[in-house]
Amino acid sequence: MEDLKRLLLDTGFANLQWQMMVMWVVVVALLYLAIVKKFEPLLLVPIAMGALIGNLPIDLYDATGHLRDGTLFYYFNQGIQLEIFPPLIFMGVGALTDFGPLIANPRTLLLGAAAQFGIFFTFVCAPMFGFSLKQAAAIGIIGGADGPTSIYVANSLAPELLGAIAVAAYSYMAMVPMIQPPIMRALTTEKERKIKMKTLRKVSQLEKMIFAVVVMVFCLLVIPSSAPLISMFFLGNVLRESKVTERLVKAAQNEIINVITIFLGLCVGLKMGGFYGDSHNFLNPETLKILGLGITAFAIATAAGVLMAKLLNVFSKNKINPLIGSAGVSAVPMAARVSQDEGQKADPSNYLLMHAMGPNVAGVIGSALAAGYFLAMFSN
Repeated sequence: MEDLKRLLLDTGFANLQWQMMVMWVVVVALLYLAIVKKFEPLLLVPIAMGALIGNLPIDLYDATGHLRDGTLFYYFNQGIQLEIFPPLIFMGVGALTDFGPLIANPRTLLLGAAAQFGIFFTFVCAPMFGFSLKQAAAIGIIGGADGPTSIYVANSLAPELLGAIAVAAYSYMAMVPMIQPPIMRALTTEKERKIKMKTLRKVSQLEKMIFAVVVMVFCLLVIPSSAPLISMFFLGNVLRESKVTERLVKAAQNEIINVITIFLGLCVGLKMGGFYGDSHNFLNPETLKILGLGITAFAIATAAGVLMAKLLNVFSKNKINPLIGSAGVSAVPMAARVSQDEGQKADPSNYLLMHAMGPNVAGVIGSALAAGYFLAMFSN
């Protein structure tokens, strides 16, 4: 009996905590959204598996709640701690980005800029809930619907909140098709949703190259702190538009971004596990506040983009369909597809996807610049 008792104590069953089992329910929910609903499965499946691994009694964490030195997952996590993964993701996104729609219709840059209002609104509100200014800046970036940028800023300004911020950012990115449509419909009339926009002109390779280089230089001169994200983003884009580095572009678009996505998602999930003393790292009141502030930031960003489009229409002869304003958040290209879907619900012959890509890519630049601004303001 003593041997059996000792054997039982050596198994994980003896060390199960109720908090771990609660997190298993969260894991099931994430897998349901990814597999059944197909909401960003490339992100949510690795995150869910990381959360499951992190909530098993397998001695991954030390007494401070951090991943134990020398373990496999500890070294994976260095990609976040050393701020390697987010810029590499940005390079892949840049290699996938076509700036043609933005160049052909420069007004849509304002829609991407307006969507950043959600970031700064939440930054102002978060201190009212007990967060410091650094923490408020990290939480506000969730409003950009940009997971890598959220991780990048949180790792620098509020590492203690990294798990909750990363989970909120990626979860809301995945749920764009659920969150945005009700806001879009509430702020627009049926007539506005049926607006057909003029076909965009064809943008030359030279224009795209000049745009990429000039915008990169301008952004880095204005906000040098955004260099890791902005420079890698435009590196990927120049590789794409140069038309002479096909192998590198394919690597950035596929192998590199896919491998980094697996490790990044896994590490984000691992942030949802571990204990600090008797407190679970993820299951605490601060996490609920962050989730609430995050969805508020995201909703306001969506609304601000739509309202900016309506404002531009007051002064414009060529009307903008306000639905594309919601694509000003950085969830590329999902937010643009949502604009397209909502437009076709109003008029099946209306095609907004390429128009929505303008504010969508502008939002990527905008959230990276907002991140650089916060880093410049609050980094020691």
